[in-house]
Amino acid sequence: MIPLVKVAMPPKERLMPALEEVLYSGMIAEGEYVYRFEAEFAKLFGLPLALSTSSGTAALHIALLLAGVEPGDEVITTSMTAEPTNTVILQCGATPVFADVDPQTGNLSSSAVAAAISPRTKAIVVVHYAGFPADLRGLREIADQRGISLIEDAAHSLGAKYDGQPIGTVGDFGIFSLQAIKHMTTVDGGMLTMRDGGNVALAKKLRWFGMAKGVPRTEVDISRPGFKYNMHNVAGVIGLAQLETIQQRIDRHIENGSFFDEAIPKIPGLTVTRVDKECQPSYWLYSVFSDSSDSLEHCLANAGVAASKLHRPNHLHSVFASVRRPMPQLETYYRRLTHIPCGWWVTDDDRQRIVDALRKG
Repeated sequence: MIPLVKVAMPPKERLMPALEEVLYSGMIAEGEYVYRFEAEFAKLFGLPLALSTSSGTAALHIALLLAGVEPGDEVITTSMTAEPTNTVILQCGATPVFADVDPQTGNLSSSAVAAAISPRTKAIVVVHYAGFPADLRGLREIADQRGISLIEDAAHSLGAKYDGQPIGTVGDFGIFSLQAIKHMTTVDGGMLTMRDGGNVALAKKLRWFGMAKGVPRTEVDISRPGFKYNMHNVAGVIGLAQLETIQQRIDRHIENGSFFDEAIPKIPGLTVTRVDKECQPSYWLYSVFSDSSDSLEHCLANAGVAASKLHRPNHLHSVFASVRRPMPQLETYYRRLTHIPCGWWVTDDDRQRIVDALRKG
């Protein structure tokens, strides 16, 4: 079976000696390996800075707090995402306001976002779903006009670009996930970037109980509570090893995605995600649309290919029942959606097998 997602690890001969070195170094908590990883990550992906966290969700929580999101505020967001994108809004005491999506991309519709803004709106959280950049130009204009923060949830889109700019650099804040099955993993972890470097000191305090690192514990003063959101050296050393080959893996995702872009639309009854001219996707997942997603999944399963919708629209969960609203375009998108394997593990023969199965189906 060709899996839909798969964990990527550096070669054993590279990773194991590095892990042994840090595990027996006497310093496995946050330290030099983490700081080196942050610097190299920012450099490789063209970010102004990178602050590591224990998860992408932790990075998003900090971004929301830095954006000033408080109890009683509203955050415009998408329902078409993994659940932590929106449960973390609830953790802030704020209300997620679901805006509809573009049915050809699954990403937030700028016009729907504009219509959802109210006097209580404090931020917009945009997910670049499946690795396809959203309409950042339109969303940036809305955020600037209304004086609210734009936060890019780039958990799916490491290495993607919008109008030549790295994903994560158009918003006021950007977050990345290093969870097990993403383009790149540190087993678990995340990264936070931001345009305003003046927030760095506070961000570092928020990820470490509200305390500044490097100050004797007997001398620190906590002025607001923080969290246990820091990364440790074991994850940092894995991340450093991953960076050595991550571009090759992302390139393979893109090669496979480009192959499907060319081949699948030629099959009657199937369409794929629209890629606007400003967008350079990194294809974490590949999305195929049909009038019968169940039949498509069954067809692929018979050919030894894993396929599914993967996520459940968040507004369908009971915890979001009070903020449900009609989203007809999302309903159309989700009903027709099937994700197929697209990652670094998909060989030339595999991707041809997938196309052949779709064609026969």
